[in-house]
Amino acid sequence: MQTRNTKLILTGKPVIEGAGVHLKRAFGYYQVPQFDPFLMMDDFRNDDPQKYLRGFPWHPHRGIETITYMLTGTVEHRDSLGNTGILSGGDVQWMTAGRGIIHQEMPGGNTAGKMYGFQLWANLPASRKMMEPRYQDIPSENIPEVLTDDGTRIRILCGTINGIQGPVKDIIIDPEYLDISVPAGSEYIHPTRKGYTAFLYVIGGKGFTGAKNETLLENETIVLFDDGDQVRIATEEEPVRILFLSGKPIGEPVAWGGPIVMNTREEVQQAFKEYEEGTFLK
Repeated sequence: MQTRNTKLILTGKPVIEGAGVHLKRAFGYYQVPQFDPFLMMDDFRNDDPQKYLRGFPWHPHRGIETITYMLTGTVEHRDSLGNTGILSGGDVQWMTAGRGIIHQEMPGGNTAGKMYGFQLWANLPASRKMMEPRYQDIPSENIPEVLTDDGTRIRILCGTINGIQGPVKDIIIDPEYLDISVPAGSEYIHPTRKGYTAFLYVIGGKGFTGAKNETLLENETIVLFDDGDQVRIATEEEPVRILFLSGKPIGEPVAWGGPIVMNTREEVQQAFKEYEEGTFLK
């Protein structure tokens, strides 16, 4: 078996988005197409309500999927289809914007003011960019956990571990999304599909990856892997917690205009024209 080596290491960069939400961008526009089929990942863990309460007021999306995973606190969402709901600790929402949706996301903290979560953007191929919008809203209690013999705990948001399938299904890019906690003094090896993009984002603790612990894993670092059959995560004196993602690359041109991601600049311009004219929603 070929263990994947590190292709790229990044550290989250502070940015302000929406109406004034302070967050860390793990990767984004400037890393396209290295993470194909993924476009962006934001870490919005924050202890100060003044840095997140203004949230993300009404805005459009087309051509992508947005995936929100909460650890603590809440995000209230509303959209142009009449959908409303609240995501709280442990919940995941996989929203396929497709041909177009207008929504807002308003975060709230827990009793201590903490609001911890992550948002990932995944691309759609040209043949499905104008598909009908849809949601998969999964409460925490419906996300299965697997405990390995060495004590590694895995929450399966999307994908299959030991025959147990996560609740998010029928996604075009055939992704895995796993929340993996490896205890101290341990090792976890995760099989991966050859040819698929794979990366991890560290959300706590300290560990190593690579066949011989070549790459140090620390909080808010992201590791993009090269190709191979498996990913190895090892720990020494501390445990480590990571988010692991993989997906089938699309391999198409990317034209990115804020919340709109299409294949050509003309398609992006057309989307914004429709938004301004009130014909965006189909």
